[in-house]
Amino acid sequence: MIKTIDRTTVPPFRTIDSINVPRVQALKLGNGIDLFTLSAGSQEITRIEFIFRAGMYHQPRALVASCTNSLLESGTERYTAEQISEGIDFFGSFLELQVEQDYATVTVYSLNKYLKQTLDYVAELIMKPVYPEHEFRIHVATKKQKHAINSQKVSVLAKRKFTSLLFGEKHPYGIDVSEQDFETLTVNDLRQFYTRQYNHGNCTIVAAGNLPADLRHLLDSSFGTPWGGPAGDKAGEIPSAGEKSGRFMFERADAIQSAIRVGKVLFNKTHPDYFAFQVLNTILGGYFGSRLMANIREDKGYTYGIGSAVTNLVHGGYFHISTEVGVDVTASALEEIYREIARLRSDLVPGSELETVRNYMLGNFLRSVDGPFALADKFRSIWEYGLDYGFYDEYFRQVKNVTPARLRDLANQYLAPDTFIECVVGNRKP
Repeated sequence: MIKTIDRTTVPPFRTIDSINVPRVQALKLGNGIDLFTLSAGSQEITRIEFIFRAGMYHQPRALVASCTNSLLESGTERYTAEQISEGIDFFGSFLELQVEQDYATVTVYSLNKYLKQTLDYVAELIMKPVYPEHEFRIHVATKKQKHAINSQKVSVLAKRKFTSLLFGEKHPYGIDVSEQDFETLTVNDLRQFYTRQYNHGNCTIVAAGNLPADLRHLLDSSFGTPWGGPAGDKAGEIPSAGEKSGRFMFERADAIQSAIRVGKVLFNKTHPDYFAFQVLNTILGGYFGSRLMANIREDKGYTYGIGSAVTNLVHGGYFHISTEVGVDVTASALEEIYREIARLRSDLVPGSELETVRNYMLGNFLRSVDGPFALADKFRSIWEYGLDYGFYDEYFRQVKNVTPARLRDLANQYLAPDTFIECVVGNRKP
């Protein structure tokens, strides 16, 4: 018998009460490296992340962290860059090198049946890179050219200028790379940074996927003995030396758009106000239905997109509003940004709007834990800050229970316009 579905009846709406996030298993290799594993999924694929405290926060000068990481695969004691690339590709594996503000990562995706062969190449490039001079010169020249091209874009310039204003131009979070930095960088800078930051005492491994039963043994075989130099001390917090507030205009006479950045140094996810402030931020500019989008995109038509966010850093964080608009409506767009902030500081958020945002945030969280790699990402996003899985329980609790009055109090506490840095890159006279 064929069952007929009644499509005239709207299915019942249910809020998400909680999500049980599968947790990693904590292990150690023979040399003490922390290994966190999350076995899930049906595909015979494993992702392994080798995480080092070797991000830009730890570098002695501009470009060192990114170049040290990128050139790990440029040649080792046994293999050339071409042999590494061809070897990893031959087994259907994929390698990804990434540097962020606080951490640097070597990530490998591999079919389980070829994981041992793939790890042989990964171990070689992580533990025995040689940084050939000719590869270094090619990489720096290419990076310099890309930097020059990006420096013509107002959006890129605004991002650079804004973080320099927030933290100070010599602070690791605010340093702005100059052309001179490319000229003075040497391959020995990279080798010294590698020796200090890339070693077993400074490494954490996170593995996710339908993990093979012998994963720990495979990793111990390749990475379980002491390697690299002595682990350096963990970097302490470096005080911010940026502007406290103010309006800053950086002229680009040929610009047809202005890039706007408005915000302030704030906190990261370890702060007790983080959860409720995320709700406030989502209402303001954190999703497509936000107030900034409704006003400045949908109603005024000043921009294709505008948003706000809290950027988390291990040693701090910052709140920012970002958009690009035509130079002729720059002043008007800024006026509307401050108008929306003033509304949050004076009026209570309607219950229906708050409920919509709650459901969006909780639903978005549910989508973000789909699959083993996403679950591993969720672990890493708390591990980096010394947090545990109770963070997500508290997130659910506060998102579901925050009140309009609490949001207004937060807006008055943290969104006072006279505490903002306003950064505009564009044409002053359209």
